[in-house]
Amino acid sequence: MKRERIEEIAELLDKRGKLTLDQLDDFFPNVSQMTLRRDLFQLEQQGRIIRVRGGAMSVKEVQKVSGEPYAKKTAIHTDEKIEIAQKAASLIDENTSLFMDGGTTAMYLAKELPDINVHIFTNGLAVAIELSQKKNINVTVLGGQVMKDNLSTASPVAKDYFENTNFELAIISASAFTPEIGFSCGSMIEADLLKMARKKAKTLYMMLDSSKIGKIMPHTFARMEEIDVLITDDAFPPELKELFAQKNIVVM
Repeated sequence: MKRERIEEIAELLDKRGKLTLDQLDDFFPNVSQMTLRRDLFQLEQQGRIIRVRGGAMSVKEVQKVSGEPYAKKTAIHTDEKIEIAQKAASLIDENTSLFMDGGTTAMYLAKELPDINVHIFTNGLAVAIELSQKKNINVTVLGGQVMKDNLSTASPVAKDYFENTNFELAIISASAFTPEIGFSCGSMIEADLLKMARKKAKTLYMMLDSSKIGKIMPHTFARMEEIDVLITDDAFPPELKELFAQKNIVVM
């Protein structure tokens, strides 16, 4: 019975793309929400769905707009990314102009962000598509070469673009972090773009889930002392929190 229900949930999500827990309640009126949450967790463990706030979406739906590599990244460390995204969303005020990168944590932030009047610059194609579904958010996509693994753009001429745009806040994420190396990613052209966004913004929020700690990628784009707020999950080591606090960096 349980196996049949889980399969039915997976099929519904593949057909609908996305369902809330309330909608699943309508399909399964004799099943508690707690049981449905466990079913969704099991499907996520199988790599078939991605849990989002208040429900879930099919991996196939994500692949339609983002491709398989990005979809796989989106499905990893979901709870941590949702936690970080919810914290970041709570820090964005109406009428703010900001930059968001194209990482999978930024995708969750795009989902969690309320439909408020803000202007967002992003190099994330999937992020821009998600944001464009909200009527009050204005979205501008930076042009350039498309990096297929993370569905974002970067260009050597981005410097000229940044000279004619204005945003007070940058919210970006890192692929890796160590105190010695700082925040790093795998592409030089992307690192250069993130450096420019960092310098352009008055305030920099860094999103980093704890699975990235201790990893090193080829290109550093920010050092610890260059960020203002670190947004992370509950598994972030206390000793590292203390290290950031010593540099007067807020850790959330």
